[in-house]
Amino acid sequence: MLVDPPMWPRHGMLWAHLVSDASLDELHAFARRAGIPERGFDLDHYDVPDARYDELVRLGAVPVSAHELIRRLRASGLRVPARERSS
Repeated sequence: MLVDPPMWPRHGMLWAHLVSDASLDELHAFARRAGIPERGFDLDHYDVPDARYDELVRLGAVPVSAHELIRRLRASGLRVPARERSS
């Protein structure tokens, strides 16, 4: 499990991305254990508010830079490119 720094603004707060570079099953299982709502899932990652960041790290998510997160997600073959996302 990987998590980038909360730096993406939306709804008056900052958000991080939680991903797995192994499988979506692993990602969903971790999210369930962490109590992250399914509505936070966006095709290849979960958006998580900054208030949950430290907790996710305590639960085992590895903090990485945004660049490293996307690099590893692409390398895993799990990344959904922007062109395949609906507007």
